[in-house]
Amino acid sequence: MKLGFEESRQAAYDSGSQKARVLTEAWASTQAFCPNCGAERLSKFQNNRPVADLYCANCNEEFELKSQKAKFGPRVLDGAYRTMRERLAAQNNPNLMLLNYSPATGVDNLLVVPKHFFVTEIIEERKPLGESARRAGWIGCNILLSRVPDAGKIYVVRDRIVLDRQSVLDQWRKTLFLREESAASRGWLLNVLKCVEDMGAREFDLDEVYAFETRLSGLYPMNRHVRQKIRQQLQVLRDRGYLEFLGRGRYRLV
Repeated sequence: MKLGFEESRQAAYDSGSQKARVLTEAWASTQAFCPNCGAERLSKFQNNRPVADLYCANCNEEFELKSQKAKFGPRVLDGAYRTMRERLAAQNNPNLMLLNYSPATGVDNLLVVPKHFFVTEIIEERKPLGESARRAGWIGCNILLSRVPDAGKIYVVRDRIVLDRQSVLDQWRKTLFLREESAASRGWLLNVLKCVEDMGAREFDLDEVYAFETRLSGLYPMNRHVRQKIRQQLQVLRDRGYLEFLGRGRYRLV
């Protein structure tokens, strides 16, 4: 995988944003592989497609590419809030590719968030645009990257180091079981998984997860049985092979 951009592409446009779009889409379509099936190349959709930018001709996975020079922070600016909410239930909701780069040296990081990590809890509604704006009243949204478990942040390139292809594929496949869950079930699973990750230990006990009861109650204020839901989600993660039950309320990340 070459991290630099093609020189022939760099002079195609005068606009900085247009140039960045052309450079990064061209790079992703020629250098990035499909993290779902391992296909060597991704294909570009026609320009002005409202949702996705790239797709895999082998397995039909779709990808939305967002690029910027700086590293992505805890929030990622996205499009219309209503459209994003509608996309969550669609079969062709794209996976998200986040690419940051240097114009001189090329790609610094490429991070992929699988579509099965997109739930309502990570979509933040923004304030409507003011009356003086060209699209007055329009409501955008942010993707709360900080709420996505590390299991859903799959690096292909990290700090200009290309990650092992097989490890990328393995990490992707490890959580594919989430696609079989309903949107509501996935929300609980992902939030409990995020709590487990935030403990920072491979082994933990049930009481340590219960310590996140207040956080989860804030996300699900109408639920009066949070501890029962925590136990239920841990059992699902165990049954799916993501956790190993050690007995007496103890678990281990597999």
